[in-house]
Order: sequence, then structure tokens, then C-alpha cells
Amino acid sequence: MTHKLAFIGFGVVGQGLAEILHNKRQSLQEREGFEAKVVAISDFKKGSLYHPDGLDLEAVLDAVQKTGSLDSYPKTEGLITGWDSLETIRQSNADTVVEVSYTDVKTGQPAIDHCRAAFQSGKNVVMTNKGPVALAYRELSALANEHHVSWGFEGTVMSGTPALRMPKLALAGNDITEIRGILNGTTNFMLMRMDEGESYESALKEAQKLGYAEADPTSDVEGLDARYKIVILAQHVMGMPLSVEEVECSGISNMTPALIEEARMEGKRWKLIASATKEGGRVKAKVAAEKVPLDDPLASISGALNAITYETDLLGPVTLSGAGAGKTETGFSLLIDLLAIAKAREAVRS
Repeated sequence: MTHKLAFIGFGVVGQGLAEILHNKRQSLQEREGFEAKVVAISDFKKGSLYHPDGLDLEAVLDAVQKTGSLDSYPKTEGLITGWDSLETIRQSNADTVVEVSYTDVKTGQPAIDHCRAAFQSGKNVVMTNKGPVALAYRELSALANEHHVSWGFEGTVMSGTPALRMPKLALAGNDITEIRGILNGTTNFMLMRMDEGESYESALKEAQKLGYAEADPTSDVEGLDARYKIVILAQHVMGMPLSVEEVECSGISNMTPALIEEARMEGKRWKLIASATKEGGRVKAKVAAEKVPLDDPLASISGALNAITYETDLLGPVTLSGAGAGKTETGFSLLIDLLAIAKAREAVRS
């Protein structure tokens, strides 16, 4: 069965998935029994394309990489242009929406509305935007269930590293009582450089130069990025209701060489830790810089890597580490979700 996809947004992450689908088309078909075609793309800057029989991904990628726009895509019979995101979701013949639009993390929009429209139209959604999942998890989960469609968002926490799927599948049957993680690669890189003798300002400039930190690094260095991610983990993995506002949050902007040295003298290392702990039927969550003992697996995580430890009742602590960002890595997170939807659909049919 061929899966028909509509991309809402076609920036770095969307192009990352498109390249994977194009480059690995044959191996995905042979090894996973997965075949997909992109029937629609709608991007508020690059334009929009829809063809019910599918778009030529090579031509799409060529157009975007050469001109930054979809306008130069060959005009073939049956091609429709000019649809906005909601028209694309509601009127295309896609069965799954790849939601990778530019979204305001504070409001979750327009991605929340895109999800609502897709679910109400009987379409699955895979996405990497963390705002909608953190802010509207219960509403959107219920809406997807009501319309018997799937909602995948693996890439919202640790990119393609399966921080959501692994505990749900491989740790099934455990009670996960605590989650602790390094969920922001920018701050982990900066703390590593400070541990090597750099100042905060120098470490930040280097992170920006390497593309780890934005021109405005507030979301990273003040812990806001990790705050949304721990909310997703608490709700999806632990099954505990938690709002963003309930998470105590501080970052690393007050980190000094003296504090770095203090931790070193104690045989510890500073890490920005996001944690969620079950306490008396509730969950308590926070994001803060912590002095982590050197024998803790999280202490050895260097560079821009992410890592997460799940405290379980049957297996004890289990730690997962891997990439937390990147074009291909995040594109892969969407592929994980698409493959899971395809396998679930196949299981229902058989």
C-alpha cells in the first residue's frame, strides 16, 4: 500500500525527510515494505504544490535548493498551486500530514490548528514541533482517538533518538518513577567548554558559530526548550498530567568559572538537567543546572549530545543517549513515526 503524504512546512526538517524518502526509497520498500509518495507541500514562504498522483521529489528538492521556492517546479497536467496549509490538509488526498511548519512554541500555533484539521479530516499526523504536544497533549490525543487516526511526535524530545518510543515499547510493564535528562545540546556543549576553561560568553559565541545556538539563545540557556520536552515526557511516557507552567525552570546563564571549579573539587560536573519525578500520585518536574557525580551516566555526555535516564521498578535505571538535533536526524524521527503508522495499519488489515 502506498502512503500519501502532505507536508505542511518545508524547511530544514521537511527537506531532511524528503531527502530520506527519495534516497532510501528502494531500501525502505524492500526492507520495510514501506512505500510513500508526497502528494502535497504547503509552505507559507516557499509556496504550495498539490498533485493527487504524487510530486517528483527530485524536482521539488532541486527547485527549493536552487531558488528557495517551489515556483520553478515543472507545471504538469493536474498540478494545483496556491493552496494554504488548511486547504492542503482538508482537500488533498493525503492520508498522513507531515506537520513541520514554523510554529510559535509559546502558543503551539499554527501547528495545533493543523493537527485539529487533519484529525477531523481523518488524517494521521507526524510532527516535530514540541509546543503543540506540550500544550495540547490531552486534547489532541483525544481528537486523534475519536477519529481513529495516529499521531506521531517522536522528534519533539530528542530528534531521531527514540526517547518516547523506546520506553513505551522496550520498557513496557515497568513503572517509570523518574525521568532525568540532558535534553538540550546547546547548553551541554557550553557546559563542556566551560569545564575545559572557557568563559560563559566565549562558550556561547562558539555555540552560535557552530550553529548550535540561535542569535537569541534564551530558549536554550534559560532552560525553556528543555522545559517543554520534560512536559512531553511526563505526559506521554509516565502518563501523568503536567503543564508547562508547573515546571520550575532555570538555566545556565549565571554559571561562572568559580562554580565550575567548585563542582570539579567535589568530583562532579555541571549539567542542565530536566527531571520529572512521581510523588504521591502527582509528578514534580523541574529544569535546573545540577552538579552530577562523575559516576552518573549523564556526567559523561559531552558535546551537543542528549541523554536520558529512566528509573524503572523492574530494570533499575536505563540510560539512552544520542543526537538531539540535526537535519537528517530529525527527518529520521518523522520516518520512525511513518513506519510505525504503516505497520499498525498493516496489522489491522491482516
